Amino acid sequence: MSFFKKIFSSDKKETLDKSLEKSKTSFFSKLSKAVAGKSKVDDDVLDNLEEILVSSDVGVETTLKIITRIESRVAADKYLGIDELNQILREEIAGLLSETNTGEATEFLIPIQTKPYVLMVVGVNGVGKTTTIGKLAYQFKKAGYKVVLGAADTFRAAAIDQLQIWADRVDVPIVRQNMGSDPASVAFDTLQSAVAQNADVVIIDTAGRLHNKINLMNELTKVKRVMQKVVADAPHDVLLVLDGSTGQNAFEQAKQFTAATEVTALAVTKLDGTAKGGVVIGISDQFKIPVKYIGVGEGIEDLQVFNKYEFIDSFFK
Repeated sequence: MSFFKKIFSSDKKETLDKSLEKSKTSFFSKLSKAVAGKSKVDDDVLDNLEEILVSSDVGVETTLKIITRIESRVAADKYLGIDELNQILREEIAGLLSETNTGEATEFLIPIQTKPYVLMVVGVNGVGKTTTIGKLAYQFKKAGYKVVLGAADTFRAAAIDQLQIWADRVDVPIVRQNMGSDPASVAFDTLQSAVAQNADVVIIDTAGRLHNKINLMNELTKVKRVMQKVVADAPHDVLLVLDGSTGQNAFEQAKQFTAATEVTALAVTKLDGTAKGGVVIGISDQFKIPVKYIGVGEGIEDLQVFNKYEFIDSFFK
């Protein structure tokens, strides 16, 4: 289909292809077993395909939508061949994700006329939250923006130190206080500093260990309220970082955080080390929150904007 034209540079596409290799190999080895000895797409093939999609962490709801779409194609063409199944899958998943105007970016850009653009980052410890912030800072700086970081995850000394390491590595200013400081106070100081420096982008790291939903809600609400004393409409985005290698657990985390605070964007990390890349398709569809960024490796360059056409092209290549 026409929307599968190449968008990314060859290097960027090669990295994406490589990061999805395990997911793709796992998916297609299951698929080839499911269609062995079959010449056309029948009920058995569709039942097996449903099982494969669910086991590939696409999620039950999204899987049922995909199967329904393929059933419609089969009903319209009684002799749909197995050879065409790969292309049909690719088209129907792209069609499903095209129902929202998300996943179409190709570069690290901030909204025009929003200065400073304030990004608040949430997520549990261990998902790659600090690393994602560091890589985002690198990409925004590379794009020509002036970036300031705020270390408002004050419950862990390690979180503050890790963010400092990234700030030093990327060579961007960081605002920090001691462990146990009020996160809202750090956020306030960060925004004041960013405004004074005429910064373009502010990325605020927030707590990842408040397991009680009410505590989390109260903490994040307070941080937002205090930030708005400096920048009236801050934060402009709340980015939830999810570990793609945890599969269905990532869905559960997304449910918990979206119940506790308004999440406006998602980053899915660690796709290179797992066969669970299908989770991106399910999360994109179910939460109707744009997946903005994906982690495709350990290097500083290995954070990409999520482009659904390139992602599906790599997955079904």
